[in-house]
Amino acid sequence: MIKKIISIIFITFLLSSCASKQVINSTSATILIKTPNMKFYDKGFISKFDNYTQVQIYSAGGTLLDMKIYKDRVCTSTFECESLKEFNKKYLNSSYEDDFLESIFNSNKKDVIFRDKKNQVLIKIKKD
Repeated sequence: MIKKIISIIFITFLLSSCASKQVINSTSATILIKTPNMKFYDKGFISKFDNYTQVQIYSAGGTLLDMKIYKDRVCTSTFECESLKEFNKKYLNSSYEDDFLESIFNSNKKDVIFRDKKNQVLIKIKKD
């Protein structure tokens, strides 16, 4: 009897721990990210979860960019997680606030355009 109860608890724990995160909001968009070190432009999705925002850009059915923006780090499939400060320094500009990227992608506006000619950074988001 106890063995059966332990088995049920173990299976329940296993299944609940493998459950995927629930999307709060997902929007399709045309996304352009152009910096000296990053160049992405195509259709994709911006998905908001409880503790992160996910930006995915696709081209010809393949994933070009899969980026997760947390409160303290940015993770993509092309590099390991980096702090927001380090990500800004490498790919945008060190003068940007830590929450810059998150605020751009979490904007409620239909069209978002950020242009920094001095640092050669252009980010355009056109939500469908």
